[in-house]
Parts: sequence; C-alpha cells; structure tokens
Amino acid sequence: MPDKTYKIVEVVGISEESIQHAVRNAMAKAGHTLRNIDWFEVQNIRGAMHGGKLEFQVEVRIGFRLEGSPVS
Repeated sequence: MPDKTYKIVEVVGISEESIQHAVRNAMAKAGHTLRNIDWFEVQNIRGAMHGGKLEFQVEVRIGFRLEGSPVS
C-alpha cells in the first residue's frame, strides 16, 4: 500500500432540517474546493434558535490526501 499524507480542515455545516442534512451541506461545500476527500468526523453538534426556528450546526473535520510523491 502506498504511503499517504493527509491534511485536515474543519468546517461547520448548518441546516434547518436535521443534523444529517447539516453534515451533507458541510461535505458538499467542501467538495467544491477540496480534492481527494477520504473521510470525515463529526466533532461537535450544536444548535441555535432564530425567530422560533431551530438551526442545526455540526463541526466536521475533513481529511483529504495531499497530492504528489511521498517524501523519501
């Protein structure tokens, strides 16, 4: 198996629908600017109330493979 090196970024996904939808929003947005996404991890779940409506917020750590040859 080849050596792999990962970079981790953290994003916050938001949805008025559900926690799962907030995760999907975070991953979809990250997918527009990041290549080689291999995994994600939900770090925190929180919410807010705005005008009587719930807002779900999830902090997501995303791991993506760095491109290029391994360092010798």
